[in-house]
Amino acid sequence: MENAKFKAKGRLTAVLRKADGRIITVGKDNLVVETGIDFICDAMAKPSARPGVLSHIAIGTGDTAADPEDTALETEAERNAATYTHSSGTASFTLEASFGAGEGTGDITEAGILNDTSGGILFNRVVFTAIPKEASDTLDITFTITFTPS
Repeated sequence: MENAKFKAKGRLTAVLRKADGRIITVGKDNLVVETGIDFICDAMAKPSARPGVLSHIAIGTGDTAADPEDTALETEAERNAATYTHSSGTASFTLEASFGAGEGTGDITEAGILNDTSGGILFNRVVFTAIPKEASDTLDITFTITFTPS
């Protein structure tokens, strides 16, 4: 068998619910950063001190393009616990987090998955067109990570 390879591809879906009932949806592919690749390797086979699970989604206001060497969001505004979902036999999983009224307000322009309540390992990062989150709005962030042969 030839050298088998796979790639991890992420996709962000952000849904902003405005207090007046309007809904704004943003979707964009994201970058799995170098620390995210290290995370996969360490989680799968490191004999000791494996990293904690990917457990949180962070949002922020940074607007510098995502870079493979990123280790954190540029300007983190809020981080919330994420809910994990995976269907057996599929090559993808999702992490979802909600940012309620008063959480992470401002022009949200970046997001990423991490494995801790603060600091931690950054798995991915995406920068997108500003989502204007006001104090009375809610923002739901879903990341879908898919593994495919390359």
